[in-house]
Amino acid sequence: IRNLGVMQAFAFNIRRPKFQDPRVRRAFNFAFDFEEMNKQIFFGQYKRIDSYFSGTELACSGVPQGLELEILQTVKDKVPADLFTKPYTNPVGGTPQNVRNNLREALKLLGEAGYEIRNTKLVNAKTGENLVVELLVDDPSFERVMLFYKPSLERIGISVSVRTVDSAQYENRMRQWQFDIVIASWGESLSPGNEQRDFWGSQSADIPGSRNIVGIKNPAIDALIQRVIYAKSREELVAATHALDRVLLWNFYVVPQWTYPFTRTARWDRFGHPVTMPKYGRSAFPTIWWWDKEKAAKVPQRT
Repeated sequence: IRNLGVMQAFAFNIRRPKFQDPRVRRAFNFAFDFEEMNKQIFFGQYKRIDSYFSGTELACSGVPQGLELEILQTVKDKVPADLFTKPYTNPVGGTPQNVRNNLREALKLLGEAGYEIRNTKLVNAKTGENLVVELLVDDPSFERVMLFYKPSLERIGISVSVRTVDSAQYENRMRQWQFDIVIASWGESLSPGNEQRDFWGSQSADIPGSRNIVGIKNPAIDALIQRVIYAKSREELVAATHALDRVLLWNFYVVPQWTYPFTRTARWDRFGHPVTMPKYGRSAFPTIWWWDKEKAAKVPQRT
């Protein structure tokens, strides 16, 4: 049973000036050592997400070709040039050498964005203001994730705090866009459409309660959303979604987290299900499962 098509990530609030430069956002990805976190916290079970439509035919890969390339050419002057010649990849950590190289690249990107190290702190070269971020969560179980990420960011001079608030306060802060970085997720169907406007469209960026948590206002993305919504064939829908996925990735609006390709269930072995299960999504329990008398007879009975 595959549980895919979800982007789960550290999401930036790009309404705030400090996150408006994509080089700053990309630097945060280089500071995230997913491989070590996966080993230390998750027993190596997870896989890094590299698409907003991860694991489905709608996920972009390689470099754009064919109809996807044609669609991207219509917004060529509004998208990062690298996306035409380079596949999107996340930095790979897991070893001391990789981590050092990644942190070095992060500092290089931050330097290009106008930051420098002064007295072990990363500061704006013009104003001298330290880059300060708050990692906000409402689920205590995610504190360990934020606390694992925190030292890596501090190694490149960023001042980091982790704040856990109750659900009501978290919801109020989200509605008012009062946050720096949160953990967010977006689930996708195999037939994307109008919901993409709510996820990434300019009009939803300032609407309290919308799913445009990041605050994206990008004319290229607006145009690609239109191509997705008004696609006239499956081929065009897939190509337009590939293009949208690629432009979202190359703007570094989030630091992708991880996914698990299966759904865990615990149950008595007294049920049957079809040999061919749904290709995507949950286990469909109990919708397409049934009571199996023969299996139930083999389950030890309580006395």
